[in-house]
Amino acid sequence: MGETIRPRVDTVRRLRREAWGFAAGSACFFAGALPWYADRLGAVGTNVTFVVGSVLFTLAAFIQLSLSGRVAPHAEMNAADRADWWAAAVQFAGTLLFNISTGAALAAAIARPDAVGAGWRPDAWGSLAFLISSTLAIIATKHRGRLWDPDARTWHGTGLNAVGSIAFAVSAVGAYVIPDSGDLLNEIWANLGTAIGALCFFTAALLSRRSIPKA
Repeated sequence: MGETIRPRVDTVRRLRREAWGFAAGSACFFAGALPWYADRLGAVGTNVTFVVGSVLFTLAAFIQLSLSGRVAPHAEMNAADRADWWAAAVQFAGTLLFNISTGAALAAAIARPDAVGAGWRPDAWGSLAFLISSTLAIIATKHRGRLWDPDARTWHGTGLNAVGSIAFAVSAVGAYVIPDSGDLLNEIWANLGTAIGALCFFTAALLSRRSIPKA
């Protein structure tokens, strides 16, 4: 058995920032999906919550993508690290898509708050990116002992994120606007999918927090 690779203290600090970023962003998405929260804050306030959550997600995803040892894929990189890198890259792209969709929803809410309803729901492209990222993360987790950091992927974290991605996809389907009526396909799916997805990401983020090793 080879010696276990342990990340440096500065890398652990970045990992902690990543975890807290995903946790705080997930909390925003969870709150925004609650009907009573939307009723209390109104369309603009609800969409501001989603925008803040998406920005926090993007910052955390950027930390994950840029961590020490996370160089772009190359010929000598093993399959686990390659899948891990692409999982982070696709997830980062998905958060950028959420930035665009939440920003557009906020602009619409400011322009016509009475026409927006409860606010943003996961868009199809962003949700698809999260599903692809989760699949790649599962591939990386199968060989986690070969990762740049063996603790970068764990089955409980990967599993929770996969369930969260599926829930976001269900929410995106439920949030489809029927052209003839202008109503959501299924408002319960839209709200519940967002809430469950956010809760899964929140739990996974808290479980991924690292303790800073003593010098």
